[in-house]
Amino acid sequence: MIDKLKVFTNHRGLRRYLENTTWLMAERLLRVVIGLFVGIWVARYLGPAQFGLYNYAQSFVFLFSVISTLGLDGVVVRELVNDDTKRNILLGTAFGLKLIGAILIFPILAGVLIFIEHDLYTKIIIFIIAGSLIFQSFNVIDYYYQSKVQSKYVAIANSISLGVSSLTKVVLILNNAPLISFVWVIVFDTAVLCLGLLVSYRYVSELNPREWYFDRVMAKSLIKSSLPLAFSGLVASIYMKIDQVMIKNIMGDEAVGVYAAAVRLSEAFYFIPMIIANSLFPAVLNAKKVSLDLYYTRLQRLYTFIVWSAVIISAFMTYTSDWLITILFGEEYMAATDVLKIHIWASVFVYLGVVSGSWYLSENLQSLAFLRTFYGMLINIILNFSLVPVYGIGGAAFATLISYAVAGFFFDFFTKKTRVTFYMKLKAFFFKVNL
Repeated sequence: MIDKLKVFTNHRGLRRYLENTTWLMAERLLRVVIGLFVGIWVARYLGPAQFGLYNYAQSFVFLFSVISTLGLDGVVVRELVNDDTKRNILLGTAFGLKLIGAILIFPILAGVLIFIEHDLYTKIIIFIIAGSLIFQSFNVIDYYYQSKVQSKYVAIANSISLGVSSLTKVVLILNNAPLISFVWVIVFDTAVLCLGLLVSYRYVSELNPREWYFDRVMAKSLIKSSLPLAFSGLVASIYMKIDQVMIKNIMGDEAVGVYAAAVRLSEAFYFIPMIIANSLFPAVLNAKKVSLDLYYTRLQRLYTFIVWSAVIISAFMTYTSDWLITILFGEEYMAATDVLKIHIWASVFVYLGVVSGSWYLSENLQSLAFLRTFYGMLINIILNFSLVPVYGIGGAAFATLISYAVAGFFFDFFTKKTRVTFYMKLKAFFFKVNL
């Protein structure tokens, strides 16, 4: 047994994947901790109105960011894995497509803003943030490192960018800087990350980005393969950020600031199911090779564990929300407590959605995964339109909770292929499985 364990832990490929996963998890945890701390400080400094405008502008640009990404991520990584000799043509073509997409965002934003935004200062902030998408074209280097299972270089570059960005924000706060300075930090952040990726690619991997080149035939092939993913990305981006955009247009900047404060605390725990799924779901898949009974037993245990992890966190945040908002954000944000008490319970369904998303992928049900996100988005938009004018930001929190419950839980009941996982999720709430 010991000999087998040594072989297992000494396996070169396995160690490479474990090291890669560890780097990614460490970077994600660092980003959550530092990002939350500095984000709260920025929120206290700016106040609800300016913090609301700051978040609204980011959310608005995020809705259109899929135009610059074009859903290329997974497609380019897959092609690099299949044939590394096409590295320069793949990266060069993907870079060109992303750059064209980032540039096209500006006239699109201009056209949309004519109809929904009349404040010049808000428009300027939105266009500045959109400028960061141009630098994000260099994220194609990340695709290369993903294909080589060398994401530690990306994690290091991200960590450096996070550190520089966070330090800059602290300096701005201490020097009483205006809101526009924090907006420029978003662009500066992506520029630093871009530089870090380029340095790593050129001097660590000893590869030259000047060897990249754009090919029209390759561009058509990549776009054809990535369009379904791009559409899925658009649906997901609307699903995630439409609430803050709608609150701004219905209630104003201050309401967005208060809502964003609650959401920032609620979503701080969303990295947990991703880490759990990445760590434990491979064991679930391996069980399928042994027997279906073992496969479903492990899957049921994972659902139970993930549900009650979310329930415990949600209960704790509900009972401490008044204290947390007061201590962290200050009296100006007290209205965020009611939002947090509602919004935090959406995490139960987010956790279930993340784990079942891995199950969808393992069962080759990607089309259904898209449908559940699409229906969740539609319900979210309809409920925001209906509830926000009547119940304010609390209505937006309810819209999020209900739409996440539909997508992450109830949707599975209505399709024959996913009904089995619905009953497993339902059973998980009753804690009948021996953990």
